[in-house]
Amino acid sequence: MPKQLPQQPPCPVCGARHWISHPDLPSLNIAHIDCDSFYASVEKRDRPDWANKPVIVGGRERGVVTTACYVARLHGVRSAMPMYTALAKCPEAIVIKPRMGLYREVSRHIHNAMKRLSPIVQPVSIDEAYIDLSSSHRLHGKPPFEVLLDFQDWVLSNLRLTISVGLSHNKLLSKIASDLEKPRGFSVLGPSDGASFLADKSTRILWGVGPAFAKTLAKKGIYKVGDLRRFTEPELTKLFGTTGRQLSNFSQGLDSRPVKNEKTSKSVSSETTFKKDLSALNDLKPILANLSERVASRLVRKGLVARTLAVKLKTYDFRTFTRQRKLIAPTMNTRSVNEASLELLRKELSRGPFRLMGLSASDFTELDDAPSAPQNRLLY
Repeated sequence: MPKQLPQQPPCPVCGARHWISHPDLPSLNIAHIDCDSFYASVEKRDRPDWANKPVIVGGRERGVVTTACYVARLHGVRSAMPMYTALAKCPEAIVIKPRMGLYREVSRHIHNAMKRLSPIVQPVSIDEAYIDLSSSHRLHGKPPFEVLLDFQDWVLSNLRLTISVGLSHNKLLSKIASDLEKPRGFSVLGPSDGASFLADKSTRILWGVGPAFAKTLAKKGIYKVGDLRRFTEPELTKLFGTTGRQLSNFSQGLDSRPVKNEKTSKSVSSETTFKKDLSALNDLKPILANLSERVASRLVRKGLVARTLAVKLKTYDFRTFTRQRKLIAPTMNTRSVNEASLELLRKELSRGPFRLMGLSASDFTELDDAPSAPQNRLLY
């Protein structure tokens, strides 16, 4: 774990008062970048007189908090909190409606700058992204941590915003690390840190574990990440399907998911969580049709046709199932995608009710390389 102590002596190399040491630092190359309190920070940047005031971005009437600045957070204001609750905690807060066009423009500048750091950048949302800096020495002549420190300074100097950086050897730990020292943090978790660091943490710290799933885990006596280690991988898989295998790996600080940008992505997908559990085909069909349209639209934008489709279903008790088939004819057509995925869904209906459904397309070929084939012949 990195040590960042208030009274530490100056760095022996550059004289900085705030510095990081870690035995694995030179070899770590997977980073997670998170813009600190992004919407609120942009608003405060453009209004210097708000610098030390609590600022909340969101709807005032019957709205919720979209983002709260760190001053407002000191009063207990949090994202997704009802606005009336936030104002009860911090009545002096300045509330402003989101200006999404502005935020997207600032985000574009940041993401474009990330692409100058590495050819492999995976945006996660408007204010965060993963970066694979394995080519850092070849491109920049310096290790990833130095490139990232320079990038932090660049964002502050050029955009007058702060970012927090998490650096590790995989996505799971880099994401967790980026939350450790906000704002303008730079935290490191190495291979030897993962399992021991995670042991006493709530399962909510793991990617994919939300409030509802955490409750399901708690019913099995799993409250902390370390509790997962009482179960073998087959036992967790039996309880939670493919999610169980992932939980087993995560509990050890292991994560094989690659950082992937649009060019390196091996699949195009979309998924949705239902407001209530569903099991009837008539209820699921329109949702699948919407997912099919989203996936097909992304294929068209990228100029790709897919040979394989997969439907992912998560049951009410958080068991995850995936069924896939190879297509007779590669496709990017919405109707073809929907018809093929509907056949896959029908074969899994008996496992319901479901709380989530996803659809993915993979096994790509470029549009110009796709053989002509009748689109009504979908599956083997």
